[in-house]
Amino acid sequence: MEDRFSISVNPQPGKGELVVLFSGRERTMPGHNVGPKVPDYFLVHHVMSGKGTFQYMGKTYGLGKGDSFFIFPGELSRYTADKDDPWSYRWVGFRGDRADELLAGLDITPFKPVAKPIRHNRAAVLFHQIQRLLSNGGPGCDMRSGGMMRMLLAEYERESTQRAEGSGGKQSPIEQQVERTIRWLSVQYSQPISIEEMSRSLGYNRTHLSKMFKQYTGMTPMHFLLKIRMERAKLLLRERLTVEQVAASVGFTDPLYFSKQFKKWYDMSPTEYRLEADGRTMYDCND
Repeated sequence: MEDRFSISVNPQPGKGELVVLFSGRERTMPGHNVGPKVPDYFLVHHVMSGKGTFQYMGKTYGLGKGDSFFIFPGELSRYTADKDDPWSYRWVGFRGDRADELLAGLDITPFKPVAKPIRHNRAAVLFHQIQRLLSNGGPGCDMRSGGMMRMLLAEYERESTQRAEGSGGKQSPIEQQVERTIRWLSVQYSQPISIEEMSRSLGYNRTHLSKMFKQYTGMTPMHFLLKIRMERAKLLLRERLTVEQVAASVGFTDPLYFSKQFKKWYDMSPTEYRLEADGRTMYDCND
């Protein structure tokens, strides 16, 4: 019988755009739980069979065979196998200078962490091949596993493309610009960002981008960024982090300015929100 758990590690991970760190598989026990945990690398799981739940960024996803879920560095996650039909999955941990950008191009972000490759069997084979490459080791292991990882991400690109085509046909250039900006902001929100830097990174004219973005979303890019940051801050305030740590995690270098913006957004200070959230949690537990 196949072992319930196995993992293979890249013996000499390099540096670059996309680097595989490790890969593994597991047939979980009923109710098996992982987390809460915060990794310092990217992690993708692909469900081979069974089902379970994935808790991420304040949402809970019910997942089954053929689904994949992505975990980003610095983000809190928890996932649990079903008690009656526990899942079996494969996973790959990776990092890279362009990992954020590559995933955002597939419409996979911390706010959209679940994907479903069209060819489940093909994706499963690639997960298996990556683990086998790492297990065998040898010269070229790092380069070959990185290439195989790109092939795996291409399977998610197929799904992203088909979903876009099925949602109303080809997007206009302006719609593509706005969508790309939203994905960029969803990934980079934890970094200090200016409209000039964003426009330069995306290759768009600042004035044109701001006008088109507001036309399609009803708010400016920087207001949309603040919305992302405030929503993320609410989630982090429920964890055992200081206000200073929460501020830094959502892109604010000045915790006092962060507190001022939070109160303006929610009509209460971060500390007041935390006390209210803790009170609701205690009530729910005792209800």
